[in-house]
Amino acid sequence: MYEGYQQGYKDGYYDGYYGYTPDEDFSMRVVPREKKIPSRNTVNVFRGVFYTKISGTVRCTFKVHRWEGEINMMEFVEGVKAKETLGIAQILEGSYEGKKIRMNGAVHNVRDMGEVAFVILRKAEGLVQCVYEEGVTNFDIHDLKEESAVEVLGTVKAEERAPHGFEIRLEEIKVLSQPAEPMPIPISKWKMNTSLETKLALRPVSLRNVRERAKFKIQEGIVRGFRDYLFTQGFTEIHTPKIVARGAEGGSNVFKLNYFNKKAELGQSPQFYKQTMVGVYDRVFEAAPVFRAEKHNTTRHLNEYTSLDFEMGYIDGFEDIMAMETGFLQYTMALLEKEYKKELDMLGVTLPDVSKIPAVRFDKAKELVSEKYNRRIRNPYDLEPEEELLIGRYFKEEYGSDFVFVTHYPSKKRPFYAMDDPADPKYTLSFDLLFKGLEVTTGGQRIHDYGEILKKMEKRGMDPEDIASYLMIFKYGMPPHGGLGIGLERLTMRLLDEQNVRETALFPRDVTRLEP
Repeated sequence: MYEGYQQGYKDGYYDGYYGYTPDEDFSMRVVPREKKIPSRNTVNVFRGVFYTKISGTVRCTFKVHRWEGEINMMEFVEGVKAKETLGIAQILEGSYEGKKIRMNGAVHNVRDMGEVAFVILRKAEGLVQCVYEEGVTNFDIHDLKEESAVEVLGTVKAEERAPHGFEIRLEEIKVLSQPAEPMPIPISKWKMNTSLETKLALRPVSLRNVRERAKFKIQEGIVRGFRDYLFTQGFTEIHTPKIVARGAEGGSNVFKLNYFNKKAELGQSPQFYKQTMVGVYDRVFEAAPVFRAEKHNTTRHLNEYTSLDFEMGYIDGFEDIMAMETGFLQYTMALLEKEYKKELDMLGVTLPDVSKIPAVRFDKAKELVSEKYNRRIRNPYDLEPEEELLIGRYFKEEYGSDFVFVTHYPSKKRPFYAMDDPADPKYTLSFDLLFKGLEVTTGGQRIHDYGEILKKMEKRGMDPEDIASYLMIFKYGMPPHGGLGIGLERLTMRLLDEQNVRETALFPRDVTRLEP
């Protein structure tokens, strides 16, 4: 019998002092800390059986090291510990001029000038210029490959011509890993000058190009702005299912799957669930993927995209939804200007003015572009892509706005849950937001009355039993509410003036692409 002491009852962590016989079972009697026995030095690997009142019998194999004091039989993880290596921000914020530091990163480029070479490290924050000097740096520069992961030791020196205004004079280079093959595309160049198809086929490495990854830092800022702004407005973030019994939008553009011998679909929209959660939290939002089985192989369509959705209750009208989106855009543009200026400058992005956004009725917008651009109205119930471009052009020319809300879409082109305009039921209390002539948002007020939604379903030949769980929220009471969905990739595409939405999707899914 060997004695130890108990450090904590609940977490079952013990440390103590033990004698042992190698490979033999032994027992430990747990005694209070204040009665702990004197320490002994022990070394070796041994097996034991602990008999305690707290945990019963615990069989274990462990190694006891030599200690002059206590022997701990378990370690605790206490959070992130400071590392010796520094990041760019730490150097810029601290006083490191003339001091030795360690930094890790990927070798983005090596410019060998003979006795001197410039080694450019790529980090998440940006590029760092390091200076290799023959006879000073303890490494053969010819052994250094681009895309190697390294840790360097060197002295920080101010250099206004270098990225971030400093460079590191190298003393040591430690290679952590190196590539098996050279890069298939020149990712270290400012512009890779490769086709979109090549960039997408080689997406795992093409994203390492500084301009490519800058796109998705800006996209991060958009999502961050969406989330942060809505938190300030009393919204609750939710996470809804993507495997559903039936799509919220209806129609045939759904991906069907077998779900344990039941018919299921990939969600076209979180619409039913976010409306449901309005009855719980009043205001909710979600940033998540949605799926559309549309066989459109165009520059503006994806079959999986990220939708920024919100739904809010106790509204006075659908204008409250448009006002909330305008507030989000104002907040986000200010955030991008403040926190993502480096990426904006890198890509030459000029942020749009969102201090105020014009709104125009659907039918009026058609008339305006028809008159100004001499274009005949061919489809009175929907906007064709060319019409959207002309509407965007019109409001840019007439009002200097890159955005325009188009309101009161025809009821026949909107889902059954869209509230019809009481003044003219042929139209709905809904809207699209166009950004430089491209639809990036669809939203509006929803029907909240149980009787009204049943009437509209009946007119459309829909069976209430098919969506009984959704209709439950109206049966048991819902406030006036509405919401919207924003296509993240489209919004990013227009903000960056890209010509193809695949440019702003990390790993795009379209009618021909399932990998990488």
